[in-house]
Amino acid sequence: MESQPTNHRFVVPIGPQHPALKEPGHFEFTVDGEIVTGATARLGYVHRGIEKGAESRNWTQNLYLLERVCGICSHVHATAYALGVEKLAGVTVPPRAQAIRTLMAELERIHSHMLWLGVAAHEGGFDTLFMYSWRDRETVMDLLETLSGNRVHYSANVLGGVKFDVTPEQADQIRKGIAFLEERTHYYLKVVTTDQTFVGRTRDVGRMSYAQAEELGAVGPTARASGVKRDVRIEAPYAAYPEYPVELVIDDGCDLMARFVVRIKELFESFRLIRQILDHLPEGELTTRVPRRIPAGETVSRVEAPRGELFYFIKSNGTDMPERIKIRTPSLCNWGSVLSVAVGYKLADMPMLLAGIDPCFSCNDRMVHVKNDDREQTWTWDGLRRYGIEYYR
Repeated sequence: MESQPTNHRFVVPIGPQHPALKEPGHFEFTVDGEIVTGATARLGYVHRGIEKGAESRNWTQNLYLLERVCGICSHVHATAYALGVEKLAGVTVPPRAQAIRTLMAELERIHSHMLWLGVAAHEGGFDTLFMYSWRDRETVMDLLETLSGNRVHYSANVLGGVKFDVTPEQADQIRKGIAFLEERTHYYLKVVTTDQTFVGRTRDVGRMSYAQAEELGAVGPTARASGVKRDVRIEAPYAAYPEYPVELVIDDGCDLMARFVVRIKELFESFRLIRQILDHLPEGELTTRVPRRIPAGETVSRVEAPRGELFYFIKSNGTDMPERIKIRTPSLCNWGSVLSVAVGYKLADMPMLLAGIDPCFSCNDRMVHVKNDDREQTWTWDGLRRYGIEYYR
């Protein structure tokens, strides 16, 4: 009897509630046996309406609201917003305040990259590296708490400057902390590049060429791991980065291992910048006066978040509240890249591949899924506004 061919094509759903996901997101992978032949993502489970909420709060209140866009990148969101508002107001922030903003941004980058290293290692089953990196992450969290009084939402920024100074004693604590972290980072780099099991899970996995990275609009370390020379701190320096230039970290490996290497090497660059800022911290005031009513106008504020380019569109109508704030986060740019490069690899590679872009679900949820006459469409909030669906934002 002649045997009949067997269909091995299945759709494997992951999420929205799943042990491997720290935030809710729904993925569907079409597989032929163990090989992924298609991938889709359904986001929007943690959309909180922050952009709409900002329209009913004054400029100062929004500084603290927008910090809540992301718990890991709270300072960089507040910085992007403050830089935009200050530009509209036409004020110049004192150099010492800009240096402290930059110092906090690099400490936050260390925190974010170390947190990501642990999560990515955990997704691959390397719980020892997960526990090591998260144990050492406490060092930078303690430093952030020493400076600001908070471990998550630092609230370092005020419109026109910063709310606290860096004392010589705190500067010495920071130097000691980053000296310890620098030693540990050398160990992390050795592990991810030499451990045979780790290398087997990352080398030649999720390859994204330079051309693909450009076409898909990848940003941050995800793009730089494919050789893309893109970093807002270098292309359009802001805050104190003109005085403390950044050395670009790139890799042409184009695979998952390259994304590990780039982020870990960026830690060394952050250590160098922090030392340079502490050694050359300018004297002067911490704040300058910003008017309660911001002059009418529009602006775009761009910064380099730990995950990549973050920009804010801010529109003022001349009152004490903004007319519109639109946020584009780096995770939204990188989702397309990870879903595209997933095709052709094994289903078992997907957890680490998803973690490889350092995704943040809560900060990139900016749209809603609408079913109408059995036709599924994805709408942006601006598109929904034209159809009168304003209330639900």
